[in-house]
Amino acid sequence: MSIGHTLLGLLESGPRHGYDLKRAFDETFGHDRPLHYGQVYSTMSRLLKNGLVEVDGIEAGGGPERKRYAITEAGITDVEQWLATPEKPEPYLQSTLYTKVVLALLTERDAADVLDTQRSEHLRSMRILTDRKRKGDLADQLICDHALFHLEADLRWLELTAARLEKLREAVTR
Repeated sequence: MSIGHTLLGLLESGPRHGYDLKRAFDETFGHDRPLHYGQVYSTMSRLLKNGLVEVDGIEAGGGPERKRYAITEAGITDVEQWLATPEKPEPYLQSTLYTKVVLALLTERDAADVLDTQRSEHLRSMRILTDRKRKGDLADQLICDHALFHLEADLRWLELTAARLEKLREAVTR
C-alpha cells in the first residue's frame, strides 16, 4: 500500500493535522497495521518537499506546533494517476513453501509433513478470518474475503502438490 497516496487521498476531503490523518488512516485502513506517528510525519514531510501538499496553517499548543496540511493540485493529479494505475498481480513464483517442500525432498525428510503442517496453519488462519469477517463491518468483510481467497488458492496448491509429491521427488532428486 502506498502510505503517501493514501494520506493524499484522505486530504482531498479537506486540510488535516498529522494526528487527524493518522486517526483517519487507522480507522479506515489500519485495522491490522496502524501507522506510527513518525511514519505519518516523515511521509508528510516528503509530500511537502515534493509539492504534493502544503502547510495550510500552524497552531501553537501545549506541545510542538501543529501543522495543518492541504493537498495541492499536483497532489490531486498524483492521486488520480495512482488510482488509475493497476496494481501488478503478485505471481508468487519464488514461494518459500515450495522451497521447503523441495528441500525436504532433497534432504530425504517427509515433505508430506511440511504440506500437512502448512495446511493446518492455513486452516487456522481461515477460521480466524472467517470469525473476524462475521463480526466486522463491510470494509472488514471485504478485506477478510481478499485474504480468504488467497488462502483458498494456497490450499488448492497444497493439495495439488501433495498429489504430485512422488513425481516432484523424482524430478528434484535425479
